[in-house]
Amino acid sequence: MRENDTVNLSDLLLLGQGSDLASERGVSCDGQLPPASDPDLLSRARAARKTLGTDALILGHHYQRNEVIEFADITGDSFKLAQEAANQSSVENIIFCGVHFMAESADILTSERQKIILPDLAAGCSMADMATANQVTQCWSDLQSIGVADQVIPVTYMNSSAAIKSFTGEHGGTICTSSNAEAAMKWAFSQGEKILFLPDQHLGRNTAVLSLGLTLEDCVLWNPWKPMGGLTEEQIKRAKVLLWRGHCSVHGRFSIESVNEIRSRVAGVQVLVHPECTHEVVSAADKIGSTERIIKIVQESPAGSKWAIGTELNLVQRISQNNPDKEIYFLDKDICYCSTMNRIDLPHLVWAMESLVNGTVVNQIRVAPEIAKYSKLALERMLAL
Repeated sequence: MRENDTVNLSDLLLLGQGSDLASERGVSCDGQLPPASDPDLLSRARAARKTLGTDALILGHHYQRNEVIEFADITGDSFKLAQEAANQSSVENIIFCGVHFMAESADILTSERQKIILPDLAAGCSMADMATANQVTQCWSDLQSIGVADQVIPVTYMNSSAAIKSFTGEHGGTICTSSNAEAAMKWAFSQGEKILFLPDQHLGRNTAVLSLGLTLEDCVLWNPWKPMGGLTEEQIKRAKVLLWRGHCSVHGRFSIESVNEIRSRVAGVQVLVHPECTHEVVSAADKIGSTERIIKIVQESPAGSKWAIGTELNLVQRISQNNPDKEIYFLDKDICYCSTMNRIDLPHLVWAMESLVNGTVVNQIRVAPEIAKYSKLALERMLAL
């Protein structure tokens, strides 16, 4: 593929079908998925789902493969799905097709009798893994040592472990999603003078600068691998937002070069990106939105409109398929899916469902009561905003 060449989704869908287009363009990461090894897998999935009936609820995150979404009773972003799990109090078994931190949130919000099942325990989140409980505890200790901890309100993104959510709740903070980060940060500033934003630096920076009107100089980057976050005492005391050094491995791929290239090549195109993208990409975009908002923006746009979308590829493909009257482009020169989301595939889903049919609960996600207590408190603070 040519340097900085964005991809039209009509071509992209051909790539997904294994056409010769991939070899013609030299795509290094075309995202082709191998066929199921068992030719009867689809019929097995349908049979297991029918047998389970109302005894099971299948939740599918927007970034999941189509073969998984086909069996999802409810689709949505991470918080919507956790809420839906809590709302379905009569369902005992909930199969969460997402990643580990999402299943943890669902377990925190549901009753003890409900079981949260993650079809593949290896389905994690690289961003969530960038902030460990020990690292955050050390950060807080450092802030205490220079006498500023009592001024700091922690705000953690939903894309974090239950342990980090628990830390946030215990220390007077709250949780945010990509759609309510502005409200969460405004609330935090009403409670204290500084914010420790975990674990996504880009969402924190974009919200602070583009939504709250702070400057880039008001934000400093805390590197957990360096003493005192790699900052001086003066830098910490002067800062208004301490941004954790974490990011999304998918959204961090999009570049300003791709934005400029698509604008020069496609007349009238609008760039639509997720706020987990870098500050320069978000600043250059026409519209910014959470996963749900990206879907809505394109759905409500007029026929014939052109969109270059910077978010996970499974979702962009689905948006293209559901909006045939619009011209959709993927804002990246390479074509890759979220590797951790794609660990949930049809074989794992079938295994989880057939195990339930046979009376066995596999891969149940349990959050320890002491962690769930403060995590739920932080979630409730978010809901109250």
